[in-house]
Amino acid sequence: MLDDLPIRKIIHVDMDAFYASVEQMDNPELKGKPLAVGGGGKRGVVSAASYEARKFGVRSAISGSQAKRFCPDLIFVRPRFERYSEISKHIRKIFHDYTDLVEPLSMDEAYLDVTENKKGNPSATLIAKEIRERIFKEVGLTASAGISINKFIAKVASDYNKPNGQKTVNPEDVLDFLEQLDIRKFYGIGKVTAEKMYQKGIFTGKDLKSKSKEYLEEHFGKSGKSYYYIVRGIHRSEVKPNRTRKSLAAERTFSENLSSEVFMLEKLESIAEEVSKRLKKSTVAGKTITLKIKYSDFTLQTRSKTLLYYISDKSIILETAKALLYQEKLNNSVRLLGISLSNLNTEKKTKTVEPKKEVSVQLKFEF
Repeated sequence: MLDDLPIRKIIHVDMDAFYASVEQMDNPELKGKPLAVGGGGKRGVVSAASYEARKFGVRSAISGSQAKRFCPDLIFVRPRFERYSEISKHIRKIFHDYTDLVEPLSMDEAYLDVTENKKGNPSATLIAKEIRERIFKEVGLTASAGISINKFIAKVASDYNKPNGQKTVNPEDVLDFLEQLDIRKFYGIGKVTAEKMYQKGIFTGKDLKSKSKEYLEEHFGKSGKSYYYIVRGIHRSEVKPNRTRKSLAAERTFSENLSSEVFMLEKLESIAEEVSKRLKKSTVAGKTITLKIKYSDFTLQTRSKTLLYYISDKSIILETAKALLYQEKLNNSVRLLGISLSNLNTEKKTKTVEPKKEVSVQLKFEF
């Protein structure tokens, strides 16, 4: 089936423990020590963890108090997003020395299509190696990379030899690679789905491949069709520069749980102001306002309203968020509030870069 597909040369570059590594680079006293970027108090949340901290089970999104229990010697530092953004821009400039087909996923990772590239280098493997060497030399940080025929496999491969490594899955090795892969390593298959697959005897890519498309759709819904194709090495998504932003948001976690809407109004105002600033900085506006409420028991609720016109003004965002807050009674005391704007006008503002025309090639070629 792969013989019928055009073969691209895709690199997925993923910085190693990016936020934590930046902090260790800027403060040599932190090197080699277990470090978490984020809040260490009972209300704090870990944004990133160094590899030294990960050995103790410290991961992003867990609470600061839980992280401290896992690793009593853990050092917490506050995030410096301006610094991370500065370094991310430098790294992105390096990417663009090789190709204009760069699709950033976040500040610390991106896809590159180097099928045709500015260096005229036919080897995606050597390009990835050179990019990683340049990042280390010019920035001082390590990166890992995955190289293969499509975005999905490149993404999976970039995690294979972390940190500071890379893995190439050549065209002729794709099917064997996917068959031997633990189902938990498939990008897009989360913990809940993996558990469901285990219950049905699906532990590896080979097990997944043995199931029909009808079976997968029956048990996994719309995602079943995607699983059927990706385990066969088929993933047609192209590297898309200038990805269209779909939403913009801000949120606050409170030092103490709030039990009354009245106490939340001041918090909502500052959140609305932050959202408005970000919208104006990005020169976008949106129609759909969503209020995010996380209760003290960690349950999550969202309430949304779509307006007839695009907005970015703080006062309208705030008034709509207030109306959503009072829309129905709160289920419990509240630990977090957030406001997001979606249904943005970015489609009208974004010019997409057309990928170069694909050319079908033989499976065996320099990779």
